Amino acid sequence: METSDNSAVKKRAASVAIVSNSCLIAIKLAAGILTGSVGILSDAIHSLMDLVASVISLLSVRKADEPADASHRYGHEKLEDLSAGAQAILLLIGAAFVAYEAVHRLIAGGTVGSIGIGIAVVAVAAAVNLAVSGYLRRKSRQTSSPALDATAADLRTDAFVSIGVLISLVIVKLTGVSWLDPVVGLAIGVAISATGVRILNGAARRLADETLPDGELERLQEVAHSFIGAEVVGYHDLRARHVGNRHQVDLHLQFADGTSLHRAHEISHQLQDAMMEVLPETTVLVHLEPEERVRPDRFPQPPEPAAADTPASGPSQLPSEPAPRR
Repeated sequence: METSDNSAVKKRAASVAIVSNSCLIAIKLAAGILTGSVGILSDAIHSLMDLVASVISLLSVRKADEPADASHRYGHEKLEDLSAGAQAILLLIGAAFVAYEAVHRLIAGGTVGSIGIGIAVVAVAAAVNLAVSGYLRRKSRQTSSPALDATAADLRTDAFVSIGVLISLVIVKLTGVSWLDPVVGLAIGVAISATGVRILNGAARRLADETLPDGELERLQEVAHSFIGAEVVGYHDLRARHVGNRHQVDLHLQFADGTSLHRAHEISHQLQDAMMEVLPETTVLVHLEPEERVRPDRFPQPPEPAAADTPASGPSQLPSEPAPRR
């Protein structure tokens, strides 16, 4: 039920971004053509990139939430990371166009007209983008969606771009310094590029199966250590990674001689439940292993926990019935 709710939230948030971007692009393009401002036109191009990114985001969250099938046995969650990478590339393309237009205007010269209309349009655009970005940011945290987070970052950058254009138009109106407009456009290109590189870097790290942050890994290790006792004698090769808005964890769990397969399986289920408790939206795979089959040359042992962290009774006092599965 929770996964279904998250899917609906993500689709609704992505749709809001598409509608807002479509409206803002129309008024920005009209204002840019009317005023001849490179800053406003650059802002409109940035919003156009945001619109394409929002469409990609909506399509990706719909597909990513589909269950695993015969051709994608591990699910479709990585499509959200691919979507974030595609959005970043679009931002970089838009930045290149903005920079080109700004340099061309600096060289060729030009003036800005109907500045009052431009100021009003850009002010409204900045306010709308800040509101929608904040909404998407909250929903991305609620659903742990990389695609929504990337879209929120796009719109937040767009809002800051609009604020910069607004300031430059006010200065041009007060001073008549027309060259300030393309300079601001060039600065916008740099800001867009920085956002694109940051999003692309994050998506690439997740697609390359970068391990989880230290804090999350430590919580998983603490859970594994808490099971060491009379039946579980150790664990090794604990690995974890992000996959879209979920986590995947696997480890080798060593059992004392004489532990039945039924009991080992029961304990592994309890370990899975405990790890999912401390790190929600996690899939845990446990490999059962007898203690004498350990290969320390291949799988180095984790550091021993402090005495206070390890219960004296170990898993021997775990309930005889396995915990409910999720």
